[in-house]
Amino acid sequence: MKTSDFDYHLPEDLIAQNPTDKRDMSRLMHVQVKEGKFSHKHFSDIVDLLKPNDVLVVNNTKVIPARLYGVKEITHAKVELLILKLEGVYAQCMVKKAKVVKVGTKISFQHPDLVAECVDVLEDGLRKFKFISPRPILEMLYEVGTMPLPPYIKHSTASMDRYQTVYATKEGSSAAPTAGLHFTPELIKKIKDKGITLVELTLHIGLGTFKPVEVDDVSMHKMHSESYYISEESAEILSKAKKNNQRIIAVGTTSARTLESVMQKHGKIVKDEGDTNIFITPGYEFKAIDGLITNFHLPKSTLMMMVTALGGFDLLMNAYKEAVNLHYRFFSFGDSMFIDLG
Repeated sequence: MKTSDFDYHLPEDLIAQNPTDKRDMSRLMHVQVKEGKFSHKHFSDIVDLLKPNDVLVVNNTKVIPARLYGVKEITHAKVELLILKLEGVYAQCMVKKAKVVKVGTKISFQHPDLVAECVDVLEDGLRKFKFISPRPILEMLYEVGTMPLPPYIKHSTASMDRYQTVYATKEGSSAAPTAGLHFTPELIKKIKDKGITLVELTLHIGLGTFKPVEVDDVSMHKMHSESYYISEESAEILSKAKKNNQRIIAVGTTSARTLESVMQKHGKIVKDEGDTNIFITPGYEFKAIDGLITNFHLPKSTLMMMVTALGGFDLLMNAYKEAVNLHYRFFSFGDSMFIDLG
C-alpha cells in the first residue's frame, strides 16, 4: 500500500474553523458497510441508529494547555513546545526548530516559577524536558500554557470548552478525541434511556494519533506510543457484551485503538494499562469493535488508513468523495461519520 492511495481532494474552505452552534447539530454520514451504502443525517439522529443493548465506548481524556511559549535562558531566542506526554516532572515535547534545543538547554516562561531543561534528544525532532517548579507542573500549565488547537484551525472564535468532550475528566491529552465533541449531556441521557450502556476508557492523545505519514510505503511508517487505561468495571461490561454478542461501538479512533490493543495483547478485554503503538491499516481483522463513530480525517493520515480498514477501502473513499461534494465540514470541529458494521 502506498500513502498516496489514501489521498483525496479537499477544498480548504471545507476545513471547519469553528464548531456548530450546538454540539449535536453537526451532520452525520451513516455508512452501512454490509449494504455498501451511506445516508445523510444529523448527529442527534445517532440515538435512532444505535440499538438497545449496544455498548458505546468513549475516551474520557481531557486536553491540557499543552502548548508553551518560552525563551532560551542564555540567548533569549523564542522556543515553542508542545507537550505530547507528561509523566510527573518529565515531558516528551515536540519543539519548533528543534535543532536549536540541545541537552542542557534551559527555557524560561512568563511565570518565574517555571523552567524547563532539556535532558534528552529523541528521534523525529522530539525532546525530553524536566520541568522545574515549586508547584505542581499541571497547575503551572494552566497558568502558562495555551490550548493546543491543530494547525489547520487558523482563525477559530470558539470557546476552549468546545475543544473538550462533555465527559472529559482525565487530564493528559495534547489533542481532543474529536468524535466525542458532538455529544451533549441531553443526548447522552437519551442514549442511556434507550438501553445503551456508556463505558469510559482513557487514551491520552499524543504524536501517535496525529503524526503525518512521511514515507511512501505505508508499512514503513512508525507509530509513536500513547498511554491508555481500562478500568476493571469497564472491562467487565465489555467482556460480558462480547460474550452476549452485543455490539461494541467505539466513539473515536482512540477508543477503537485502545480496545483493539487490549484484545491483541490479551485475547479478551480485561483491566489493563500501558502504552500502545498499534497501527491499523486495510487487511487488519478487527477483534473488539462492531462500529465506529468518527470525524472526517486528513488525507494520507493513519486515521484514514484505519477507517478504510474498518469500512472497506472503496466504500470509505467514495463516502469521502460524497462528503466533499455535499460540503460536509472536515477535521476536528467538523462533521461526523458512523461506520456501521450492522
